[in-house]
Amino acid sequence: MRLRFILGLLCCLAGAAHAEPAKATHNKAYLTLIIDDLGQNLPRDRRVLALPGPVTTAIMPDTPHAAEFAREAHRAGKIVILHMPMDPATGPFAWHPDLPIEELEKRLNAAFKAVPYTAGINNHMGSRMTAQQPAMAWLMADLQRRHKFFVDSRTSAQTVGAAEAQKIGLASVSRDVFLDDERTEAAIFTQLQTAINLAHKQGSAVMIGHPYPQTLAVLERELPKLKAQGIDWIDIKMMISVRSNRATAAHGKDGVYR
Repeated sequence: MRLRFILGLLCCLAGAAHAEPAKATHNKAYLTLIIDDLGQNLPRDRRVLALPGPVTTAIMPDTPHAAEFAREAHRAGKIVILHMPMDPATGPFAWHPDLPIEELEKRLNAAFKAVPYTAGINNHMGSRMTAQQPAMAWLMADLQRRHKFFVDSRTSAQTVGAAEAQKIGLASVSRDVFLDDERTEAAIFTQLQTAINLAHKQGSAVMIGHPYPQTLAVLERELPKLKAQGIDWIDIKMMISVRSNRATAAHGKDGVYR
């Protein structure tokens, strides 16, 4: 009996040695959230500040409450970025391909002055402007000088913004999912689930939304559930660190933006 017990124990130990080890923890899945188009409506925009986590506030310079809301967001501990108008956007701050660099610089300076406490910048619209290599190269060098980061909203597949940032080592990240191109709660919920699934698949996802009532309703309801879904909600600076300026498979190859 004793011999059979010992032989059985040795067989079990041998089997365990060849078994695949159990994973102690799951791979990390990170999400970050940017809300664009802020500064237009204070009561609405304050709902963004009340969201339960590190939301990034992207404030437009040509809005009536840009400076006031930037101060409120800063006091609330939120990261503030400049939501810079770019062609086809219009207005006194907007960048257009036919403008000389001197005028682009003048408009950028005025925009930063209109929105205090900015840590970085992302483009508002910009499907034409972000495809302009000379202007984007100049912008990334200027942001490097200002010690600010760049978020490529990727409003066009032809954007070269993130690629130019990567060339000079500027802290940068690219958007993965727009939450609310379709303004229904069902569609926004579906996009949020797309972002969650993408984060699990590739390790991280960058979401951009807007302060629409439908978007805020979904976020207020669903964001508190992220942790239970294995998601770490992190701020935009941490996301830049997590990605280390490398492109995801959707935006480039072998970490290099196309």
